[in-house]
Amino acid sequence: MKYYLDEDLSPKIAEILRKQNVDCISVHEVSMIQASDLEQLMMAAKKKRCFVTKNRDDFIRLTVQFFNDHIPHYGVLIIPYTIPGDQFPRIADKLVNYAHKHPEGMMPYTVDFLS
Repeated sequence: MKYYLDEDLSPKIAEILRKQNVDCISVHEVSMIQASDLEQLMMAAKKKRCFVTKNRDDFIRLTVQFFNDHIPHYGVLIIPYTIPGDQFPRIADKLVNYAHKHPEGMMPYTVDFLS
């Protein structure tokens, strides 16, 4: 599992994940801050990474668009708003567990919710 974190998630989460041997980059680290949602998901696809975000509605819509347009897609993992964004270790732990359950990554065009 390779993650690409949206800008609504702290790059500290990516740092924590890498220390736990999970392949993760953040929008903040690749100079994609303030890119459109479409550009973000295109970058995740280009890098063959699962996109991780708290922005549920827009990325569900974009996933359907990618599917209909046959654009490569490596999954979207949504962090629910019930998990506060400032709980970096908690989010990272949940992402580590998810990565261990999905070592080969998500199926194309999959949207899942982190529990």
